[in-house]
Amino acid sequence: MLTLKFLGATGTVTGSKYLLRHGDEQVLVDCGLFQGYKQLRLRNWETFPVPPEAISSVVLTHAHLDHSGFLPVLVSAGFRGKVYCTEATRDLCHILLPDSGRLLEEEALYANRHNFSKHKPALPLYSEADALRALEHLEVVPVGHEFSPAPGMVARFQLAGHILGAASVSLRCGGRTVMFSGDLGRPNDPIMRPPTVLGKCDYLVVESTYGDRRHDASDPSGKLAEVISKTAARGGVTVIPSFAVGRAQELLYEIWKLKQAGAIPAALPVYLNSPMAVDATRLYIKHQGQHRLDERSCDALGHVAHIVNSVEESMALNRRRTPMVIIAASGMATGGRVLHHLKAFAGDSRNTILFAGFQAAGTRGARMLAGETSVKIHGEYYPVRARVEMIGNLSAHADADEILGWLSHSSATPRQVFVTHGEPAAADALRLRISEQLQWPCRVPDYLEEVVLE
Repeated sequence: MLTLKFLGATGTVTGSKYLLRHGDEQVLVDCGLFQGYKQLRLRNWETFPVPPEAISSVVLTHAHLDHSGFLPVLVSAGFRGKVYCTEATRDLCHILLPDSGRLLEEEALYANRHNFSKHKPALPLYSEADALRALEHLEVVPVGHEFSPAPGMVARFQLAGHILGAASVSLRCGGRTVMFSGDLGRPNDPIMRPPTVLGKCDYLVVESTYGDRRHDASDPSGKLAEVISKTAARGGVTVIPSFAVGRAQELLYEIWKLKQAGAIPAALPVYLNSPMAVDATRLYIKHQGQHRLDERSCDALGHVAHIVNSVEESMALNRRRTPMVIIAASGMATGGRVLHHLKAFAGDSRNTILFAGFQAAGTRGARMLAGETSVKIHGEYYPVRARVEMIGNLSAHADADEILGWLSHSSATPRQVFVTHGEPAAADALRLRISEQLQWPCRVPDYLEEVVLE
């Protein structure tokens, strides 16, 4: 009997984890962190629903922490198998996971030093050392090559766009094929190549991050130029919370083009305050076949911004009161160096906080966009007087129309489609469109639900 259990990404865009079980063999597809609302984040601390030592292997669709960030916890709890991924995903995990562990340790240390945690002492979910141990389990598989994540199962990666190394994965077992979309990129993304078309499958698990909306068809660079220029003209600072992988590189590329075109002041300082974003940017040269940028454009990514390497440099930026642009992780303002910039700059009406990606419900980014006049950071509330803006169409995720376009290339109707990785309204909207437009059997699963794949 083949079963599929949904251990995450149900009712939320975070915590992606899907367990395929066939007899005694269990394969976990993705191993992501829950983010956003506290009740979701608390799941990261719960006993894992399946004994980690009983899992045969993990298959990663890509390196973003909502898909890979729980791996150190799984390994620490007893998982001993291989973690299959593409080469670029391996390279990015070597950047993202240790950095995540360091940040978690720093946040726990900060909480203990300033005595704002309810836990005595505050402990990190995992450490940098835990992350480094998890990296030892990564096993690279070339895109398009078949591999066996467990006896009786055959899997294959195909490119999904989105970020470097991102893949959809198909798994064949017992005469059935289960396809996991992972996070789908956009067909006309300015940097990443389009997702490989969907092949024939019996069961499909598809993401729905933007399942209830279309991206604005206007050029996002126009809005970016307008916000940066107007903020600089009034003597302000533009702070851009950004995902270190994918979004940071697109922002650097767009800012470089705007400076070349004279759309923003050429002398306006731009700072990239994310060590892992710097490391990730270098990978665009190594994996040039996966994106559209030529060598000159890749070189520009590394030179358009001043690189902030140390904590001292980061703190010095917060004392400056002259126009500049600061790009810093994290993209939803859930952690990282951007929090210190928000504390320094959110209270000044001359400044702008510019979000450039999806903000999951319950995150600081979502609350600020909703108009909250103060934001809680490190146990204290800080006023939000700066302008809060959003560029909605600077996204690495396919929108609803683009997801439908990807689905429509299938040569056969799946027996069942499961819509995941979306807020409830987005997931249900996509479910309805798939049911009505494609006339495919489609449903939205519940957290910890297990289904038999007949």
